[in-house]
Amino acid sequence: MRNRFACLVADLGASLLPTDLLSTGPHVTSRFFRLLIGPLLLMMACLLPQTAAAEGVEIRRWQIEASDDGYRLNGRYGFELTHDMEDTLQYGVTLYFTTEIEFTRPRWYWFDAQAIVKRQTISLSYNVLTRQYHVTVDGNVRQTFSSLDDALFLIRSPNRWLVAQRGQLEVGKTYNVKLSMGLDPNYVSKPLKVTALNSSEWRLASDKKIFQYKAE
Repeated sequence: MRNRFACLVADLGASLLPTDLLSTGPHVTSRFFRLLIGPLLLMMACLLPQTAAAEGVEIRRWQIEASDDGYRLNGRYGFELTHDMEDTLQYGVTLYFTTEIEFTRPRWYWFDAQAIVKRQTISLSYNVLTRQYHVTVDGNVRQTFSSLDDALFLIRSPNRWLVAQRGQLEVGKTYNVKLSMGLDPNYVSKPLKVTALNSSEWRLASDKKIFQYKAE
């Protein structure tokens, strides 16, 4: 947005250059360069690369697997933290990632019947004193890592998540499934919430992955 505005101002500035600059003289030459330097700088700003925005989350695997205790999600996600996120993490602020899955059963005579909605939140934190990263799943299971890459690997490739108990899905029936994953703005601390809601550096979320699953 800023670069587009700069380009517009540059074009406008160039169009407003006086037409009597064809005359000669030291004062005219000085005035010409003063008028020209502003539009030139703005045009150069148009050519500069924009700051890279946060990339979204790519859902790379989305498999529902039947097990003895129910149905588990085998999911894999691809994403990178922005510099702002990494810096904030180093100052002791916890980041939260939420995965949401929804099962609905289509009905020809009415709206789809909602069967299950489940959410799983994984937190990522850094301990400045021990220089270790901590990943906690739903506030219970906590694991410690010495590097950010190792901690992010667990978030990108989490353990198979139990999304439905046996009996919650009707065997033989086909369900529409919606899956999404991303940085959860609901857990962002108040001092950062305004920035997080208005900056592309803090927008890290996937599109909804929609697929079908026939319960086994």
